[in-house]
Amino acid sequence: MRVLITGGAGFIGSNLTKRLIEENHTVVVLDNLLRGNKIDTESFEKITFIKGDVRDFETVLEASKSCDIIIHFAAVLGVDIVADNPVETMDVEVIGTRNVVLAAQINNVKKIMYASTSGIYGHSAIGNALTEEVLVDPRTSYAMAKRYNEIYLASHHEEKGIDAIAVRFFNVYGYNQDNRMVIPRFFEQAINNEPITVFGSGKQTRDFTYIDDTVEACVRLMDVKGFHIVNIANEKEWCIEDLATEIKKITKSDSEISYIEAPKKRYDYEVERRVGSSDKLLALTNYKPDTSLKEGLEKIYALNYK
Repeated sequence: MRVLITGGAGFIGSNLTKRLIEENHTVVVLDNLLRGNKIDTESFEKITFIKGDVRDFETVLEASKSCDIIIHFAAVLGVDIVADNPVETMDVEVIGTRNVVLAAQINNVKKIMYASTSGIYGHSAIGNALTEEVLVDPRTSYAMAKRYNEIYLASHHEEKGIDAIAVRFFNVYGYNQDNRMVIPRFFEQAINNEPITVFGSGKQTRDFTYIDDTVEACVRLMDVKGFHIVNIANEKEWCIEDLATEIKKITKSDSEISYIEAPKKRYDYEVERRVGSSDKLLALTNYKPDTSLKEGLEKIYALNYK
């Protein structure tokens, strides 16, 4: 297939780009490179790269010509960056997705895959594994825009017949992720024997999903017809305190774990528990993520830091 990936130079996008090239797909990447280019040199030589902003319609229209699917991953990422730039965050989401959908209609692209987020669940069903049927509770500009786009894509499927998959990512981690995210930040602090800074009590839990599992799920979902919202989750809870301890162990670090109060701007992003169900993913693709966090952390250490 010919595939357009918006935000394809980012963490998840670059890993997916590499996988699709390995499977002999033709890949076009559209990215503004504000956070750099994470696509490896060998893969970059095999793609068509367009530097541009997903908010520019003509750029999206040109990039999506003759494509079979648009994988729309372009977004503003990182809690602090999103919290400081709520208007830009929503503009990138809403205008960008509108451009992707309109370009798909004009260029007769039959399928869109959209990067949503587990942040949409907010404080819903704190004590249970989150399914796609749970009543969502988006509280941030980022999560609200993601939820809006899910509904927008569902509406276009109903009215225009465009197939769309909205994937709700659960704390993806792995090779080539930068320290806006908790796991690479903890690794850098541990390797440098600096205090590992944990917000709050450290008892809050997250469902960490390894990048290779995430990419595998996305590749399988490319063939699914209709409109679906699908969790990509590892289905295991880890508290942040235990994550820091495990990274200390892997790196043989002498770092202390330092508990600090979360800045007020992070309040709406902090939830006590979050774990997802991938039962729907399994039903659609016969696949679930299966890399344990310990195994994933060891892989990251070997690939990024040894």
